[in-house]
This record gives sequence, structure tokens and C-alpha cells, in this order.
Amino acid sequence: MRAVTVILLRRFSELLIAFFLCAVTVRAQERAALGRGDFGVPLQPFLAGQPANGSPRAEPIRVAYYAPRPQAAPVPHAEAVEEEDTDDTETANEVPIVRSNRPIVEGSRAVLRNGIAYAPSEAPDNIKNAIWAVNSLRRKPYLWGGGHGSFNDSGYDCSGAVSFALHYAGLLDAPLPSSDLRHYGRRGRGRWITVYSRDGHTFAIIAGLRLDTTDMRDGDAVGPRWYVDGRDTRGFVARHAAGW
Repeated sequence: MRAVTVILLRRFSELLIAFFLCAVTVRAQERAALGRGDFGVPLQPFLAGQPANGSPRAEPIRVAYYAPRPQAAPVPHAEAVEEEDTDDTETANEVPIVRSNRPIVEGSRAVLRNGIAYAPSEAPDNIKNAIWAVNSLRRKPYLWGGGHGSFNDSGYDCSGAVSFALHYAGLLDAPLPSSDLRHYGRRGRGRWITVYSRDGHTFAIIAGLRLDTTDMRDGDAVGPRWYVDGRDTRGFVARHAAGW
């Protein structure tokens, strides 16, 4: 009986020791758990205004994007326009003043440069207009009857060219043939325009330059051109518009 009692006391002592050890272990785990979060991550002491772990505070992410700038509408540029060949130099100490397709030279006499007549500054406006208008014909060919159906034609004969000049001077309403130009205006030479006519041919002297469809160097009919040299007027009748 005594032996059984000894054995029970020993078993009870062993159980009491085991229980005590378990209690100590659990208590130690609870203390350790106080320093961890819900997921077992060790917690660090936190101070207001200071990041945890002393790590730098996260910066906001800056996302770069491209915003296309509005493009200005293209501005149309004017294209260069080819002009007729002109030579702005002058001879005999006369300096022309060129204004687009209306070249002018100082004085009372027209000047010829490269086939282009420079109107004298002292000439009346209608005489200048006639000179500038005839400049547009200098590459037109000779065409028999040209300039008679209309002042604007693809080619001109002698009386058609002279009629064109008179028209742009405001001195003629309709083209005239050479035979009718013999009776044009008044007899004799004019101050700015003189028309020389005979049966079969007509030419004019305008501000000192000869408007003619005949090139006297070879006698060919080339079309309306300006010339600085005169020609024999025998057999021609000189006529002019009153006052001009």
C-alpha cells in the first residue's frame, strides 16, 4: 500500500513540474507576441513625425506624359513671280526709277533698255500709260490684220500696233488701218506722239522713241518693237492728236 502511494506522489510531482514548465513557456511566448503585429512581423517603436526604421519617406510617383502643343495653321506664302528681263542701269547720266512694270526715267524723253521703254517723268500720265502698254507687245509677232478685231490680240500689224498705243493714251476708241490714220487728228508733228502714215504702212514716234513693226536693219516685219533710231519719213503724212 505504501508503495502505491509513493508511485502516485511521483506521478503527481512529474505532472506538476510539466504544468509549471508549460505555463512558463506560454508566458514567454505572450511577452514575445507583444512586440509583433497581427502577422508576426516585428514592430518598431514609432515617433510622431519620424518614419519607421529611419527609412526615407516615400515620395509621390511623378508620371510624365506628353501633351501635344497646338500647331499654328501654316501661313500661306506668296510665291515669287517671274518678271520680264529688265536692266535698271542707264546711259548718258540718266538714272531710271523702276516701279514694277512701269519704268520711269527723269526728263522729257523716253529711254530704251533691252527692248523696254522707260517713260519720261515729265510726260503726261496718258503718254506714260501708252508707253507702258506698248512694252507688253514687244514679244508679239507680226500678224497681218492683227490688232484690228480687238486691241488685245496674239499679234499685230503696223496700224494695229499704232492704234493700240493711241488707245492706251486715251486718244482712239477703235483700231484704224493705215489709210485712215493718214487723216487722223491734225496735220504735223505732235508734242508727245506723232503718227506717220502712208498707204501700206504706219509707225509712230512717242516721247522720242519709234514704235514700228519693221526692223530697218533688215527690212523684215518682226512685230511691234521700240527703236531709238528714226527712219526716212518721205512719203509719209505726219499727224497728231490735238494737244498731244
